[in-house]
Amino acid sequence: MMMVIIGITAWSGYARYVRAEFLKLRQQDFVQAAVACGLPLRSILFRHMLPNGLAPLLVATSFGVASAILAEATLSFLGLGLIDDPSWGQLLNQAVQSSTFNWWLAVFPGGAIFLTVFSYNLLGESLRDAVDPHTNRSKRA
Repeated sequence: MMMVIIGITAWSGYARYVRAEFLKLRQQDFVQAAVACGLPLRSILFRHMLPNGLAPLLVATSFGVASAILAEATLSFLGLGLIDDPSWGQLLNQAVQSSTFNWWLAVFPGGAIFLTVFSYNLLGESLRDAVDPHTNRSKRA
């Protein structure tokens, strides 16, 4: 439920980012050439603009998911998250509030948060490398 709330509040930033990206692409020479050739709008959008605008959006989305995970863990750690649902932030809070500090109570939820956020960032970078038409595949060897 917390992730749904974070997603609902963050969609406007992505909408603005997509709009700005497509406004930037609209001014590019290859789009202007497609318009000058008389291609239909559907072809310009799906064959020219969407492949070039998708890669930055994928990277921003992967970073957004990672930041949403961190936001949920932070809110749960501070006691502002959902009470009945288990969370890595609540586990970290319980480790800090215990009478004797046991390192394994903090390391495993913290490590899970780190590995999850790190894997989403790697996923976004690999998607960018796979989808970005500006990446020269011969230089990445």
